Amino acid sequence: MAGPPLLDRRLLFVTGKGGVGKTTVAAAIALLAAERGKRTLVGEVDAKGNLADFYEVPATSFEPRELFPNLWAMTMHTEDSLKEYLRLQLKIPFVARLGPLARTFDFVANAAPGVKEVLVVGKFLWEVRQRHYDLVVVDAVATGHVVAQLAAPQALRELVKVGLVREQTGWMLDLLGDPATTGAVIVASPEEMPVNETIELAGRIENETNVDLAAVVVNRVLPELFSRGEEEVFERLQAPEGMAELVGAVGGPVDVVLSAAQLAVTLRRTRAGHLTRLREGLPSDMELLYLPELFTRHHGVRATRQVAEALGEELGF
Repeated sequence: MAGPPLLDRRLLFVTGKGGVGKTTVAAAIALLAAERGKRTLVGEVDAKGNLADFYEVPATSFEPRELFPNLWAMTMHTEDSLKEYLRLQLKIPFVARLGPLARTFDFVANAAPGVKEVLVVGKFLWEVRQRHYDLVVVDAVATGHVVAQLAAPQALRELVKVGLVREQTGWMLDLLGDPATTGAVIVASPEEMPVNETIELAGRIENETNVDLAAVVVNRVLPELFSRGEEEVFERLQAPEGMAELVGAVGGPVDVVLSAAQLAVTLRRTRAGHLTRLREGLPSDMELLYLPELFTRHHGVRATRQVAEALGEELGF
């Protein structure tokens, strides 16, 4: 059974193969939600990420900061998350440096699978549980690591049989496994490797986690520039007699323009084939959202808003 509409959920983990526009889509989802009146937090998992660039603001930190009306942003830091956990859950007063406790934590985290991942996922789940925001959007890790992150609470629960830690993983699993609350979003592009990884990841999320796959967002989709009839005209113009007549009429070289038109058609058809394979490789009821190629090398708030507007149109707003 399909879950609720994308923006009606309260927690979204956005992932995808590196280079497909994962952070772009996460930033756009958050901006769209905020502009529709939802109190929204967007957080990046990678402390070395560049989420702030997409809003053209100074670098973010662990403490959420309001960037625009209804939109807050933060960057995950595991040690800060541990401090917050100790203060909120174990009632240990805040200390500037964890000292021996931090070294003990590092030892346990390296020995026990899922500890660091739980601190990351748990931070965002805590914000949802406390209802600090209407929607939390996570710019999550890439496809190769996100399954381990989403499955971390279950892995830790199986490892720890009693005590406070097991109790903590209980409510985390409840929120992660509720499709009305949590969903994963995979970002793909119409290319061979991203499509293959998206299909594989969709299966792994279903089989290895209890998180619902909310949507697949296909980024950088090329527009249909020319009809079949127009393509036939280009072919005739590219013939020697057509080229000579066109040059005489225009009074300058036109072969570059015609070659560019031919390239656009070829790329469109090639990518259309990858899109067909993606559609066939996913469940028939999976929602696919298509975002256009922006033909820009720079990302900033203007590009983020363009993507948000395109996403809004796909969602029927």
